[in-house]
Amino acid sequence: MDVSVWSAAMDLRIFTEPQQGATYDDLLAVARTAEDLGFDAFFRSDHYLKMGDASGWPGPTDAWITLAGLARDTERIRLGTLVTAATFRLPGPLAISVAQVDAMSGGRVELGLGTGWYDDEHTAYGIPFPPLGERLDRHAEQLEIIHGLWTTPEGETFSFDGRHYAVTDSPALPKPVQRPHPPLIIGGGGAKRTPLLAARFADEFNLPFMGPDDVAAAYARVDAACEEAGRDPAEITRSAALVLCCGADDTEVARRAEAIGRQPDEVRAGGAAGTPGEVLDTLGRFAGVGCQRAYLQVLDLADLDHLELVAAEVLPHVGAVTGRGAR
Repeated sequence: MDVSVWSAAMDLRIFTEPQQGATYDDLLAVARTAEDLGFDAFFRSDHYLKMGDASGWPGPTDAWITLAGLARDTERIRLGTLVTAATFRLPGPLAISVAQVDAMSGGRVELGLGTGWYDDEHTAYGIPFPPLGERLDRHAEQLEIIHGLWTTPEGETFSFDGRHYAVTDSPALPKPVQRPHPPLIIGGGGAKRTPLLAARFADEFNLPFMGPDDVAAAYARVDAACEEAGRDPAEITRSAALVLCCGADDTEVARRAEAIGRQPDEVRAGGAAGTPGEVLDTLGRFAGVGCQRAYLQVLDLADLDHLELVAAEVLPHVGAVTGRGAR
């Protein structure tokens, strides 16, 4: 384990996939544990259908209803989506919902927004799923509207006339607690439109489940887009998402891999996996290409000891402990 790469802290965030089968109480237990252990944030996906061949019992939970509950049931930890699908919600009501949850949390909310991609969940719950080009267009317009509603000065109105959405003389209320607005997260490996949107709107740029070389290339595209737009690339936090499968020894790694339907070699090859030293080495490779924040995807929500191990053996070395306290 080489800790010399940690010249600056890396935020470690817990990232969950509740559509695979979780209740609100399951998510609350993970969020409170993550908060008490000193992780920076608790994030969840925004999906309505399990990926796989089973039912995903007890079924999906709505992301923003969940986060509203967690806003009142936690105290410090930041909360957000990775990522909300633009196909799920109209931009005006989404801006209202996120601003309200931001107020409920005392200013701890972040919004990840993407195009939407999982066709089956749309057909399962009657959600329109337009072709990719239209989804990209709608995503861009939603970002413009949400950003515009949040940043319009109080007492003024906001209007927007796009191809897919029109907003006319909106009072642009409510305002979020965080000013100028909650952080906006944009991500993905798209080579053209995604970097341009990140340069315009993103407070954070995220790459999910890719290796360090691909992450570095995507960060470079965002840098180039920022320079073209006249924005300082340093204003955008760089992050990555990785499957977490950490164990005190190889036996525990194998047990945790089996619990999430993976093989140890598979999770080691593509995630933050192995012993704590191996996880630190992996995070160090991402830090070396400019990653400042890692979302650790926790798939077995009942295994709170997993979080305890990472908090004890990984967090102190990356300098990201943000404060612990018994509830």
